[in-house]
Amino acid sequence: MVSDDCLVECKIDDSDENDEGEEQINTPPPPPDRDPRGINQHLKVEVSDVLAEPSKPHSIDQVWIYSVTGFENARIWTYQCLSLLFAVPCALVCGIFLAILACLHVWFLVPCIQLSNTFLPCLRSLCMCAVNVVISPFCASVALCCSQIAISLSNKDWIQMKDKDTV
Repeated sequence: MVSDDCLVECKIDDSDENDEGEEQINTPPPPPDRDPRGINQHLKVEVSDVLAEPSKPHSIDQVWIYSVTGFENARIWTYQCLSLLFAVPCALVCGIFLAILACLHVWFLVPCIQLSNTFLPCLRSLCMCAVNVVISPFCASVALCCSQIAISLSNKDWIQMKDKDTV
């Protein structure tokens, strides 16, 4: 919350004429929002998020002011210098990468999906025909052959099997 000490009283004159020849001060427009979707909310770091002193033992006021100034200037100038070095090449690489992805998507992936959706019903019917003609009769024959196998064990066989397992 903003304290009353930070509030400034402004004289507002609604008249269109400047009778006394005073110069009107035009305030600059606010800077554009470069992160409208809030992708980098975690990078909005203030000095108080990093540096803080307890209420009782604290340093000299000038030390605190210079520390805050040093922190802010180091953060701003380092970011500006690094963005000067890396922003344009990184943006160029990202643009090329996204252009390649878009081209592959438009000219390769979507046509392959559309062709497969067109030809899959025909291929499905051919595969089903092959399964019904070759694989189903083979599996049915094997099942009929194996269905006649019967195994019967007596108690004597169980006892012999247990004795072999314990030895």
